[in-house]
Amino acid sequence: MLNKPEIEDFYRGRLNEHGASAQGVGWRDQEAQEVRFRQLLKVIDPSKTFTINDLGCGTGDLLNLLNSQFKDQFAYFGYDGLAEMIALAGQQFPESNSIKFQHISDYCQMVECDYAVASGIFNVRNKISDQDWQAHIISTITAMSVCSRKGFAFNALTKYSDFDKMREDLYYSDPLFLFDYCKRNFSRNVALLHDYGIYDFTILVRKS
Repeated sequence: MLNKPEIEDFYRGRLNEHGASAQGVGWRDQEAQEVRFRQLLKVIDPSKTFTINDLGCGTGDLLNLLNSQFKDQFAYFGYDGLAEMIALAGQQFPESNSIKFQHISDYCQMVECDYAVASGIFNVRNKISDQDWQAHIISTITAMSVCSRKGFAFNALTKYSDFDKMREDLYYSDPLFLFDYCKRNFSRNVALLHDYGIYDFTILVRKS
């Protein structure tokens, strides 16, 4: 299942405070959001048209970068477990033949696409245990793989963060564990990006 009430409460609070913005979906600022988006989009083959699922799309900000890099080259499907996010996304980016937003409660509601991406959805866990949150991450990336024909990408906070800056309500993933899991279960072609200057990493899984 996608929805976790305690996590929804966090994002609802940020959205109510900051509105449709990078801060409204939990990032420090727009630059912090965009640098992560740019890593995720490296999974895409730019020579071909494509379809893409954006899991945890928030208010749809990834579309700004997609339009900048791949204008008229893609069809986009944005999903979020918070209805308020979807409503604001639809206001910012009116739906069309190439843009769709959907409020979902289960991963099986995603359509099959060429790619799937997820940014920031594995960071806030509040009081959920390490074991349960890691299981949640595994089930989520498995669902992303199932609905992706060509590949998928996701990011997470890294366990290699400075200890004195780590927060108890956030989850710091082991990038080596997730790299190994993706190699063993999804594809031989997996990249771990851990060199873009923030306490964060991105995993790209290419199927073809």
